[in-house]
Amino acid sequence: MRPLDYPLLMLVVSFGVFWASALIGSSLRKRKPALGEDYHDEFMFVLGGTLTLLGLIIAFTFSMAVNRYDQRKNYEEQEANAIGTEYVRSDLLPPEDATKVRALLKSYLRQRIAEYRTRGAGRLQELGARTANLQAELWSAVARPASTKPTPINAVLVLGMNEVLNSQSYTQASWWNRIPTAAWALVTLISIFCNLLIGYGSHGKKAFLFVILPIALAIALFLIADIDSPRGGLIRVQPQNLENLAASLPPQ
Repeated sequence: MRPLDYPLLMLVVSFGVFWASALIGSSLRKRKPALGEDYHDEFMFVLGGTLTLLGLIIAFTFSMAVNRYDQRKNYEEQEANAIGTEYVRSDLLPPEDATKVRALLKSYLRQRIAEYRTRGAGRLQELGARTANLQAELWSAVARPASTKPTPINAVLVLGMNEVLNSQSYTQASWWNRIPTAAWALVTLISIFCNLLIGYGSHGKKAFLFVILPIALAIALFLIADIDSPRGGLIRVQPQNLENLAASLPPQ
């Protein structure tokens, strides 16, 4: 996993970096003589503009993370609908084939739920291999009757199974669709500049004045990273639709 898949670690590291930046800004001010009122006004203008830019970038990055989270939720719902629809359509097959397809769909459904809830990389590789094998068996289970007896009903079953398999691919693609690294680098760099300016302007004042911004920024980046991480964060897409479908299916 990437470092961004550990939001709690990012919270600690980002706070340390931002606080250090504020301290560096404060130490730089100690080396400068007292500044006039005109310079102070210009400094406050630059500080206000930089903070405004930082706020806009954080809001934009947060919006990107939320959109990706919503996309993952939508694909989970679509995946449950595709599996449930194909399970119902399997009644159109001959009894022996229908029983086989329903059993495979139940096994496949359990694999998909497990993949949503698993975090370990080793376990994910194992689930991925099992899912690929089940997909091959599911396709063979509907393709064989369709090739033997090509009827409109069998064509519908093949199309439905294609939707089942495609839905898993769409889900995986949405999990890979993360906030670009360049966006993280930009928001981090501007955050460091802002903390340098805050520390520079807070020289001689109480220390808590230049601790507030590092804490606020670290929490904001932690929240964005948590939402953006499909597996490593505290806020994750739960397979509610898949679990409801599994509970609604009759026993084999």
